[in-house]
Amino acid sequence: MAKKASITPLHDRVIVKPAAAEEKTAGGIIIPDTAKEKPQRGIVIAAGPGKKDEPMTVKSGDTILYGKYAGTEVSHEGEDYLIMRESDILAVI
Repeated sequence: MAKKASITPLHDRVIVKPAAAEEKTAGGIIIPDTAKEKPQRGIVIAAGPGKKDEPMTVKSGDTILYGKYAGTEVSHEGEDYLIMRESDILAVI
């Protein structure tokens, strides 16, 4: 389940905890840190109230897919998060 963050997003922003990068390939080859790709999935930790005429469609605890370069990386209380607009989210899994 999603961990409660002490950050509250505004308007149509969401706070996402990115999934960990894969350590091994399907064949069992260990991937070095320099070759790891940024994960493109994560869990919504918190969601803002939405825009005036557009309510939010994602909620806390949803697993989402987002673009490779979406959002802004933020570190808070030793944890890494992404803050992005709801429009940067591609799908809910």
